[in-house]
Formats: sequence, structure tokens, C-alpha cells
Amino acid sequence: MLQLITRLSRKFQLWSIGAPLAACGVLALVWGRSPGWFLLLVSTAALIAAVLVAVHHAEVIARRVGEPFGALVLALAVTVIEVSLILSLMLSDVITSKGLARDTVFATVMIVCNGVIGLCLLAGALKHRVLGFRTEGTTPALAVLATLVTTILVLPDFTFSTEGPTFSSSQLIFAGVVSLLLYGVFIFVQTIRHRDYFLPEAEGVETRDERTPSTLAAGSSLLLLILSLVAVVGLAESLAPPIEGFVRRAGMPHAVVGIAIAAMVLLPETTAAIRLALRNRMQISFNLSLGSALASICLTIPAVVFTSIFLDLPMHLGLPPKEITLLALTLLLTTMTLSGGRATILQGSVHLVVFAVFIFTAMVP
Repeated sequence: MLQLITRLSRKFQLWSIGAPLAACGVLALVWGRSPGWFLLLVSTAALIAAVLVAVHHAEVIARRVGEPFGALVLALAVTVIEVSLILSLMLSDVITSKGLARDTVFATVMIVCNGVIGLCLLAGALKHRVLGFRTEGTTPALAVLATLVTTILVLPDFTFSTEGPTFSSSQLIFAGVVSLLLYGVFIFVQTIRHRDYFLPEAEGVETRDERTPSTLAAGSSLLLLILSLVAVVGLAESLAPPIEGFVRRAGMPHAVVGIAIAAMVLLPETTAAIRLALRNRMQISFNLSLGSALASICLTIPAVVFTSIFLDLPMHLGLPPKEITLLALTLLLTTMTLSGGRATILQGSVHLVVFAVFIFTAMVP
């Protein structure tokens, strides 16, 4: 056992092992309590540390398994735990959380397509002037995203089986099954059938880092990644009640809570995507960011759908008109950005402006 610890300590920096353990310790300290200001600050610091170390371990795994599998690791891991977070909040507060899944998924799409992509384009273009990527890899992901987000978040407003922005039970089941099937096809295309479409344009074929981690290092990183993500979501859940209380006291809409949850959960992907953009690896950055949005819809909605049917929980899916307008603008803008294969600071700036409009109108409707 001592030899194993010694070998791991040579492969990992001390902070990459200590940060997840410390974050889990803070999580155990604040779990089930109403933290004061000091514990809130400690929890926030632990959350940021867990995010940074999660990105580090995700990159270790990505170097071992190669792309585009590496981009899937962080997106799928975070989304699975995001589903658990949403379900736990829904079950704890059935009355006010009937629109939580809708608000969180919508916020995820807006944050990814405007905030994350905008920051990546702006940061990368400031350093490299013009950024290149493969349209063969970006447009299929956007096509799946546009189809699912329209079906799940817009169509419920126009169906007649039930009143309000809801689906009937059969419609919910259909939406959940379609989400899983379409996501399965996308993963098959991305990782097997047309894997080369999702590799960096400059390389054309997959390349490996010269310091490819060993199986032991990658396996240890996977365990530490899971531990870090558990700490991230657990700390995010402990911070959710104070955030919700602040939202209520400020008189802002309850949808802001969904935005806060999505923002906290997306921190690891956002950090990793920006770092990739700064290294001029925009294709991998897009794989990660768009993959996060797809995973959020395709895994969250089926889980929430079947939970709501099984436990007979109310759930609103259809978006209000203002949100539909912003969603349509976002899909149109993202289509124009990703269909060219090249981008500059202008595209990044436009995406960030739309993101600012989304945040401002969410707080001041």
C-alpha cells in the first residue's frame, strides 16, 4: 500500500490529490446545515478548488484515451451528477421546483452556446487572431441540440393534450426515449463511425501527448475526478438554499435559481474549454462545450421525465415567449458561427452580448 501511494505521489502533484479530499471534508462539514457566512466562503473556495482539480484529472484521462473520448469524460461525468442534483432538489421542494428541470436545461444551453462559446472564441482569438475548427464536427452536434431543445422546451407550449406548458404522460415518454436514442446515435457517430470529424482540423488524425499517462495514472485520475465532481455538486447543492433565499429577497424570478445551478455545475467544462481555446484547440473545446449541452438535455430530461411519471410530480417544460425568443436567437447565431469553420473576436463578442442579455432579462424580466 505504501509503495502504491509513493508511485501515485510521483505521478500527481500533491494538490491534485489533496484538493478533492479537502473539498469532500468541507462537504461533510456543511452537509445538512445552514452555513453562516464563514462556511459559505469556505464552501465557495472548496468548490473552486474542486473544479480546478476536476479539470486537471479530466485532462489526464483525455491524454490516455485520446479524442474525442477525452471530451466525453468530463461532460458525461458532470451531467450524471447534475441529474442527481436536479432530482434531489425536485424531491425536496415539489411545489416550487416543477419548472426547475426546464429552467436548468434552458440555462445550460444558453450558458454553453453564448457564455462558454463566447468566452472561448474571444480568449482564443485574442491570442491567435483567427480560430479554425471542423464544420463536420460542429454542425452535427448543433443539429442534434436544436432538434432536442425545440422538441422539449418549445413544443409543449403548442400541444393540446394537456393544459399549460406541459406534456401528457405518453408525450413525456416519447420525448425521453427520443432524447436517449438521438444521443446514442450522436455518440456512435462521434466516437466510432465518423470519429475523424471531431478531431482537430490541423491534425486531421488523432495525435497523442508524448507523455501519455499510464493505466495506473489514468485510473487514479478517474477516481479522483469522480470524487472531485461529487464534491462540486454536493457543495453546489449546499449553496443552493442560500442562493434561493437571496433570489427571493431580491425579488428576482425563480428561474434565476436554475441559472445558478447550471453555472455552478458547468464550471469544470467552462474552465477546460477556455484552456483548450487558449491552446488553439477549438475543435476539442467545441466537442466539450456542445457535448455538455447535449448531455444535459439527453440525460437530464429522460431521468426527470420518468421520475415525474413514477412519483406523479408536476413538471413544466414549455418556455415562456421571452425565453423562446432568446433561444431562437441563440440557435440562429450559433449556426452562423459554427457553419463557417473560422471565427474571430467578433463572433465571440456577439455571443457574449447575447449571454449578457439572457442574464439581465432573467433578473429583470
